[in-house]
Amino acid sequence: MSLLVVGLNHRTAPIEVRERIVFDALRLPGVLAELARVPGVLECMIVSTCNRTELYCVTGDESSQLSAWLLAHAGDLPVPADCLYQFRDQEAVNHLFGVAAGLDSLILGEPQILGQLKDAYRAAQQGGQSGPLLNRLLQTTFAVAKRVRSETAIGASAVSVASAGVQLARRIFTRFRQHTALLVGAGDMIELAARHLHAQGLGHMIIANRSLDRAERIASRFQASAIALDALPAHLDQADIVVSSTASPGQVIGFDAVRSALEARRHRPMFMLDLAVPRDIDPRIAELEDVYLFTLDDLRNVVDDNVRARQEEAAVARRLIAEEVGQFIASLKVRDAAPLIRSLRGQSEAVRQQTLEQARRLLASGQEPATVLEFLATTLTNRLLHAPSVALREAATQGDDTLTAAAARLFQLNRDES
Repeated sequence: MSLLVVGLNHRTAPIEVRERIVFDALRLPGVLAELARVPGVLECMIVSTCNRTELYCVTGDESSQLSAWLLAHAGDLPVPADCLYQFRDQEAVNHLFGVAAGLDSLILGEPQILGQLKDAYRAAQQGGQSGPLLNRLLQTTFAVAKRVRSETAIGASAVSVASAGVQLARRIFTRFRQHTALLVGAGDMIELAARHLHAQGLGHMIIANRSLDRAERIASRFQASAIALDALPAHLDQADIVVSSTASPGQVIGFDAVRSALEARRHRPMFMLDLAVPRDIDPRIAELEDVYLFTLDDLRNVVDDNVRARQEEAAVARRLIAEEVGQFIASLKVRDAAPLIRSLRGQSEAVRQQTLEQARRLLASGQEPATVLEFLATTLTNRLLHAPSVALREAATQGDDTLTAAAARLFQLNRDES
C-alpha cells in the first residue's frame, strides 16, 4: 500500500486553471464515489478549496491513474503538465501536515484550511471512502496542526484572505465611512469580509445571497441590509465595494449589469473583489474604465509582508512537522510489522505449551525435577532455534549475506565469534 497525493494549488496553477478543477460540496459525494472506483484506489479523500484541489489516496497500484483522472475533470481545454504535483508516502504526509498548519496557504498561517480539511475528511467518512490509513493520518494531522498553533506564533494576528482584500480596498477608498459595500454570498469568507469592513467603520453593507435567511443572519450581526441574490442588479449601483464568494458553478455578476450600474453611478469608481473559484464575476469587467477588479491571485502582492513577517515562525513549524512526520512513518512501519510479530509470538507460545506439557508428564511419571528442568530448557531452546538455524545454514550455503546480517542484528550477535 502507498499513500499518494495528486493536486494543484495557487502556487502551481493560475485561477483560470483552478476554477476548471474544483468540486463543490454538492458534487463531492458523487465525485468521491467515482474516485474510489479508479483501479488501485483503496481509500480516498478530496480537498477542494479556492486555492487547491488535491486527491489523497491510499493505493495498491504503483502505476496510479490519479493524474489522468483529475485532468479529465478539467474540461476540453488542456492543462499544462507542470500545474500538477504528486507526493508519495513520507513526502505526502509532510505535505498534508504543512497544508493543515497553513504553511502552503496564500496567507501563511491562515487557520481556515484546517476546517476545510475536516470537512473533506468528514465527507470521505460519510461516503465510506476513508479507511484505516486515512483515518490514522487525518487524526494525526489535526493533532499536528494543533501543536503547531500552540507551540509557534505562525497564526498570531492572522491575516485572512478577506482582510487582505479589505486592505486592497483601502488603496481605492481611504474613508470607508462614506461608502457602501455589497457582499455576495453567506459563507465564512463573506462573514470574515463583513467583520473586517465593519471594524474599519464602513458606512453601510448589503448582504446578497440565494438563501435570504442566511443573508439576514449575517446582516443582523453588522447592522447591514439583506437581499435575495436575484435582487442584486437593482442594488449594484449603490456599491462602492463589491466582494463576492459563492459556491455557484457559473458567474453571478455579469458584464452588462456592472456597465449599467456604472452609468447609474455616473462612473464613480467601483472596487470589486472576486474570492470565488470558479469566479463569480465576469473577468471582462476588468476592461471597464472605472472598475478595479481583483481576484484571489491578485492578493499575492498584498500578503507579501505577511509572509516575510512569519517566515521565522514557519521555519520553526517546519522543523516541528519534520519531527512529527518521522514519528508517523515510524508508527506505520511498526503497524506493518505487527502481524509478523503476532505470528512469531503465537508460534513460540505453541512451542512453549507443547514443551511444558511434556515436562509435566515427566514429573508425573516420577522423573527427578533436575532432569525435567534440563529437558525443558534444552528442548525449548532447540525447538525455538531449529527453523532459524536451518534458514541461516541455507543462506550461508547460497552466499546470502542479507539474511545472516539481519539475524546478527535481530539477535544482537557478534558474527566474528567462532
